[in-house]
Amino acid sequence: MTDDITVVPANEASWEDLQAVFGTRGSAAVCWCQRYKLAPREAFSKFPAEERALRMREQTRCGDSTAATTSGLVAYLDGEPVGWCAVEPRTAYDGLLRAYRTPWEGRQENRADASVWAVTCVLVRAGFRGRGIAYALAGAAVDHVRARGVRALEAYPMRTEAGEVTWDEIHVGAQSVFVAAGMDEVSRPGKRRVVMRIDFDGTPSNPSTSTEERHG
Repeated sequence: MTDDITVVPANEASWEDLQAVFGTRGSAAVCWCQRYKLAPREAFSKFPAEERALRMREQTRCGDSTAATTSGLVAYLDGEPVGWCAVEPRTAYDGLLRAYRTPWEGRQENRADASVWAVTCVLVRAGFRGRGIAYALAGAAVDHVRARGVRALEAYPMRTEAGEVTWDEIHVGAQSVFVAAGMDEVSRPGKRRVVMRIDFDGTPSNPSTSTEERHG
């Protein structure tokens, strides 16, 4: 692990930095964190990667440090963009709200409750994995949401000890990452999938601060 990781809201990052994190090959460069964002009648296969990238650019409001909202966090290692975490109100993810099992199975939850936020993706740039970046992003996500005075934060990671997990599956993060960030398991909708959550008291910890620094 390293002590030189900084995490900032994505609107404080540049579009070039986000492009560097997502790369030009592999699942990240195809998805651009849009799978859970599509409206009910939008088919993922009908949107080319260029359209998904454009949507993400608009959602993050990257390059606009004065933006009131953004859709995630960007991690830097010694100034180099190396990671991404999607974190927004749970209601921002149409695909998540329509999911049959995760995160709803066995729980009494109001899907329209915007006071619950969710982490749907934790991405570490190829060549920088195993250096604590995912842990820094998860911890920063907790701080980011707590500072906004909302009720809770959820994540839907994989249990890596339950069997082989591919890089395509692990985009939701590993359970250990969210345990380290102070989140607790609240349900287990599948053999390898868990729902993690942390509840807050509703009081912003420092609402005037928009930049988080976390150390891996």
